[in-house]
Amino acid sequence: MYSKLLEADHRSDNPDVLKEELEDLEFQVFRMQDNLKEIAKKSKVLGVDHTKDEKLVIVYTPEDDKSCKIMLCDCETSYKGQWDFSIQASYTDKKTIHIGDIRGPANKGYGSICMDYLKELAIEQNIPKITGDIAERDWDHVERLIHFYKKNNFYVDINPGEKSGVIKWISTD
Repeated sequence: MYSKLLEADHRSDNPDVLKEELEDLEFQVFRMQDNLKEIAKKSKVLGVDHTKDEKLVIVYTPEDDKSCKIMLCDCETSYKGQWDFSIQASYTDKKTIHIGDIRGPANKGYGSICMDYLKELAIEQNIPKITGDIAERDWDHVERLIHFYKKNNFYVDINPGEKSGVIKWISTD
């Protein structure tokens, strides 16, 4: 087990670089503490995670029975009441969560983190299905969306002629 951890360890052997990485981590932890206090005043904190670049993020959801939003705040900046990434979804019925929109920067790993929490929330609430639409407004980045949804185990059906599509995830638990 330890050998796998060492193989996955991408830290430098350079003491100056290690010192800089430690200082960055300490800063993120202090920022995380402050951000957690603010977020917890209005939302339910689902967890603390790290991105593919080893940056700390806080994942949370509003205390709301109708919506099923999963929001993320990075720990590099101060929380000012706004999320850095969000999956905006709603409960369609007792068996389905429908994704309405995904907002935030691409290629930071935020989407995969939030999607994991959305699927976990669906499983905890015995909701077996997550659905969504790909609309014409998404067409300029449709290939990236297809890759993202397939990577997250969604069935993707695209209609190029109409510039539309549907996505579906079914729980195997």
